Amino acid sequence: MSPSEKTLISQGAEALVYKTTYLTPTLPALLKYRPAKPYRHPTLDARLTKSRCLAESRLLIRARALGIPVPAVYFVDEARGEIIMEWISGASVRSVLDAMLAAPGGTQKVDRVMVEMGRVVGKLHAADIVHGDLTTSNVMVRLRRRTGLLADTCEEEEVVADGGEVVLIDLGLGSMSTAEEDKAVDLYVLERAFLSTHPKAEGLFKDVLAAYETSYKGAKPVLKRLQDVRMRGRKRSMLG
Repeated sequence: MSPSEKTLISQGAEALVYKTTYLTPTLPALLKYRPAKPYRHPTLDARLTKSRCLAESRLLIRARALGIPVPAVYFVDEARGEIIMEWISGASVRSVLDAMLAAPGGTQKVDRVMVEMGRVVGKLHAADIVHGDLTTSNVMVRLRRRTGLLADTCEEEEVVADGGEVVLIDLGLGSMSTAEEDKAVDLYVLERAFLSTHPKAEGLFKDVLAAYETSYKGAKPVLKRLQDVRMRGRKRSMLG
């Protein structure tokens, strides 16, 4: 794939993410590429890259098969460390909340997003999938067409009013787990993301947990464990 056919949109510690196309020039796609790490032994690096690439793609495929909104996987080249997946045309929940909460009466408009997010995370955990990096930047609101224009041009509050779908992205740190602790940590990471980046939405997080509980039969012991995780987090903060 030549550089002219892809555009770098983000760069993390583990992977580069590009916007590209798949099969035809009109089908937008996301390319996630794990480059070689020169500080690791080449054989070990190749094994880790292959393992992580396959693990992420399998989680996405499993989640989607169970009706959990995640990007569709189009193509996997584990030897090259590449996954090509569906391009989600939308905005992160983080940017949606930033826009809405800045507007007068905005807290009333985001309630649906909070409920939908809790429901989707509940479905994820019911499938014994742990996200591993559950932040408001890794949850998208899929934008829709409106008055003949691409939804990318719409304001975020219009997206919610139109019933934009909440989609989980970036399961690169995800795993299969039945442990209540792992699921509670997922929720704690999401809660901390709200507290640190959306102080006005702190009171709304209870809607996420309420929707989570109604969508996941095993939620009660996880929410109980969440209290323990919170206490440990507070103790670490006090100790520095």
